[in-house]
Formats: sequence, C-alpha cells, structure tokens
Amino acid sequence: MASGLVTISSNALDAKFQQLREQGRKALVCYVTAGHPTRAASVAALRAIEAAGADVLEVGVPFSDPMADGPVIQASSQTALDQGTTLDDALAMIREAGLSIPVVLFSYLNPILAGGDDVLARAREAGCAGVLVTDLPVGADPAREAWFSTQGLAFVRLVAPTTPEARIREIGAHGAGFVYLISRLGVTGARDSMPAELPETVARVRRETTLPVCVGFGVSTPEHARAVAALADGVIVGTAIVKALNESVDAAAALVRAMRHAIDTPA
Repeated sequence: MASGLVTISSNALDAKFQQLREQGRKALVCYVTAGHPTRAASVAALRAIEAAGADVLEVGVPFSDPMADGPVIQASSQTALDQGTTLDDALAMIREAGLSIPVVLFSYLNPILAGGDDVLARAREAGCAGVLVTDLPVGADPAREAWFSTQGLAFVRLVAPTTPEARIREIGAHGAGFVYLISRLGVTGARDSMPAELPETVARVRRETTLPVCVGFGVSTPEHARAVAALADGVIVGTAIVKALNESVDAAAALVRAMRHAIDTPA
C-alpha cells in the first residue's frame, strides 16, 4: 500500500528492492553503529560491508538511552558517545564512505529532534535514502510523522510479531522503503534459533502490505539468514555484525560474506 504522505515515487530503496526482485534475490540489510569502535573503523566498515555483499546499510545514531537495543549494541553506542560521536558525525561518516547502496539512518527520536528542522535534508544530502525511528510508532504524533514522510527519505516503519492486522495495514500505509519486522519481542541481540512462529508472522504482514518485508532481531548466523531469506524479502543483521566489529573490520566483512552466501544458496 503506497503512502499518501510519501512525496517520492522512485527512492533508492524502491529501486534496490525492484532490482533484487528481478534477479530473484533477497536483500541483506546490515546495521552498524556510527563511531563504533572508532570513526575511522566505522567508515572502513561501511565500505567493507558493502563490498562483502550488503544490499542496504542501516547506520545507527549513538544514543544514551537505547531502550530497544540489547547489551552489544548498547555498548557500541556508549563507545561511540564516549568519543563524542553526534548525529552530524554519523552523517559525515556516511558521506565520507561514499556508498553506492542505499543507506537508512537508524535513530531514536531525540537525536533527530535535536538536529533541527533541516536535519533530514542534511541526511539526504549526506547520502541517506531512508530513515527509521525506533520510538515513533504510527499515530503517536501525526504532525511529526508527516514531517518525516515529506523530506525526501523513505520512512521505514517497524512491525512487531504481536501487531494486529489492522495496525499492520496502517503501518504499511504510512511507511516506505520496506517494513522492518521484528522477529521476536524484546531487545536486539543474538539468539540460538529463530522463532517457530516466524513463517506465520511473515505471512500475516505480507497479507496487509505490499511493501517488502525484512526480518531482524536475532539473525546471528548464516543458517539463520538462509532460513529468514526463505520467508521474507530481506534479512536484517545487526548485533552479530557489531560484535564482529569489536574484533576487526575484516571479521565483520567475513561475517557479511558468509551471510550473503547463505542467502544466495538456499538449502
């Protein structure tokens, strides 16, 4: 369902998912926290992860109270904050990386509000194709949501496994780019297995929106990625990549390559 609020019809995210559909492939969406473990490593990681096979990059803005994130991403955010990383620093890193794949600015609401009225324009100029705000649910602030949806960025929205069908339709109608389906309740973090009910959850979301459905939260191994790719339009990997970055950029790139291979070679 296309949003009446979205002012762009040919966003880089739309083009990427259309390309993947034509190729019969699924999206690999990778998350990193800007400024973790250092600014230089962040820029290097963005480039290395793209080269390793990512289709979309989510760049997290460090925040002091990341309530939806588990301990690994919380720690990465604190590491970045301790080095003075700001939202504008995150945009500068995106610009410096010079990526050719779509970038989604991933943030809590407060840093964006603190960034000023032109913050989303600056994000677009830095190379962002979309924005995702973890703590701005549909209907919470219609005026603010309209602002997000009219700034030339795809406004990516979250869906939980417990979200009712009517609300999924509303989310789909007021979002763009793709739907970020949270695989399970709770915070981000690696898990031993994917939820048994995930196939039905993905099917429920697909029935209510025409946006691509990408699944995140808990995808931590190539086997998880392969299983999710069999169900959804995209696989979102965050905590596992951030954890690998604690070791090295090369380790993170190796993990992304393994995820890419698993997604592209179904069992």
